[in-house]
Formats: sequence, C-alpha cells, structure tokens
Amino acid sequence: MYPLDNDISMPSVIGIGNALVDIITVLENDKLLDNFGLVRGSMTLVEADLSKKIYNATYFNKREITTGGSAANTIHALSELNVNCGYVGKIGNDMLGKIFREEFERKNIKPHLLSSEKDTGRVIGLVSPDSERTMATYLGAAADLKPEELNRATFRGYSFLYIEGYLVQNQKLIKTAIDLARQERLNIAIDLSSFNIVASNLSFLRKLIAEKVDIVFANDEEAFAFTGKKPEIAVTEIASMCDTAIVKMGKEGSLIMQAGELFKVESIKTNAIDTTGAGDNYAAGFIYGLTKGFSLEKCGKIASLIAGKVVEVMGAKIPGSMWPELINKIELLT
Repeated sequence: MYPLDNDISMPSVIGIGNALVDIITVLENDKLLDNFGLVRGSMTLVEADLSKKIYNATYFNKREITTGGSAANTIHALSELNVNCGYVGKIGNDMLGKIFREEFERKNIKPHLLSSEKDTGRVIGLVSPDSERTMATYLGAAADLKPEELNRATFRGYSFLYIEGYLVQNQKLIKTAIDLARQERLNIAIDLSSFNIVASNLSFLRKLIAEKVDIVFANDEEAFAFTGKKPEIAVTEIASMCDTAIVKMGKEGSLIMQAGELFKVESIKTNAIDTTGAGDNYAAGFIYGLTKGFSLEKCGKIASLIAGKVVEVMGAKIPGSMWPELINKIELLT
C-alpha cells in the first residue's frame, strides 16, 4: 500500500509543527469566547498580550498544563504505540522549553529542536460544557522556525513525515520540509487542522496537496472549507488529489478513500469530556496502522479507538496508565 522506499527494518515517523505548551481550561459557559472574539470550535492566533488576558480571565478555572502542539501530540501517541519517532520544532530558552525537550526525550522521541530568543509558545484550550474546544494560540518561539534551518539529513531514516496544517502561516517552511522529505523518499501526510486555517489558505493548500502530499486528514468542517461539499462527496474530491483521504465526522465515524474505494469506520461509544487532541490521536492510530502494513479499514478502526479514548480525559494525551489496555484492544481488532 505504502511502499517504504527506505531500507528500514522498523518504519518510523517524523513530525513537524508548532512546539507548544497546552493550558487546557474548563469553561462554565461560552460567554468568555464572545468576550474575547473567539470563534467556537476554531483555532485563533493571538498576540502575547491577549494570550495573557485570556490566561488571567480563566486563572481560577479547572485546568491542566502539558506539552502540546498538534503534530507533537500525534508523535507522542505514536511513541506510546512503540513507533520510532522524531519531531522538528522550535522552543524558547526558558522553563517551558526545557520541559518540552525533556518530556520528548523521556518518551524516546528524537528531538530535532531549535532554540529561539522568544518565549516557548502556548495554547490556551477553552473547553465548553458540551466538550467542544476552542483554542487561542500564542506561537512565540514556534513561529521562529525558518525554512533555511531545515536540512535533508533531518529526515533521513524516517518513512513518514507528518505535518500539522497550522504551519501554513509559513508556506515556504511547509514546502521546504516536504521537498527535503521527498528527497529522502518519505510518505507525506498532512492534517488540515482548522476550518478557518483552510479557508484563509485554500489555494495554497489545494496546490500543495495535489502536487506533494500522499495522505490528507480532515474533519467534516475542514473538508467543507476545502471542497464546499459534505463529507461523502468531499472525501472523494480530496482523494482525487492525493493517494489517501480521511474525513473525520466525530460521533458519525470517519470516511477513508483510496483508489476509488471507500471505507466507513464507526466511532466508538465514549463519555466525552474534552475533544482536545481527538484528531491528533486519530492520525496517530491511522499512521501506526500504516507502519504495520494493515488494511485501510483496520487503520481506521485503530484510529477511532484511540481518538475515542482521548476524549474521555482532559487534555490531548492519553495517560500512560491507559496505554497497555489500549494496545491489547488494538491487537484484537480485525
């Protein structure tokens, strides 16, 4: 299905994205979103001063602080599945940057991390009572990652490059990373990340996917922003531009299409309390399946299982104590 051109006994994955720290905060209602002009369910880039105001306004709310960033969350989950992983990003020379690096090293993820004079970036994830999440992101050091700081050797020895769509704020960076990875014959996967990101960068993303991308992940809102069509038609249009298209539909499951063949994968029953990281963990499960050479349908089942488990906890990561049982369930999937 995905020929692994590199001579690697264990297929491995490198991610590139905004290296951030997540501050997940529970809201009593959505009034704060309106007060700060945040679109419910979206990701909005904010400056340092607005990030601080939102942080102060929610200081006494229930919260959890952990390392994050979309691609980083995916790589973290892949490492829990015993996949060899690496990660490219930029952090500040501060305590949050130190925490970020050390956590990845503890997880045996090879950190290709550069340093910036800016503070390490942070995401304030605001969780509504119905578990929908809205993100206010201060990129800080993460936005300092420059195309000229990447080199072909970084991608050597990996089988897949996974890119978060949030990097579209630096179009040259995405193109450079993909071109270098393609020189090393990696399979390229991208997640569209947020409907407002897609809408404001549509022509660039369409050209990029048609020319340079193998696998596209999108939720139903992102797929609509990309195609103007509902999921069943959108997945067909996206698949006509790349090798494999995946459209996630939350409780309605997901659609996977490759070479004209469509698969519908059901979601698992969950007690959702926070949807943060659901898409990131779905991608991890799906790519894990690809590294094992599983069928697309089984890849989707693994992805749905992992995504379903992460929404039952606060934050974008499944706790380490839950992974052994989860891996056992994956092994029983057909």
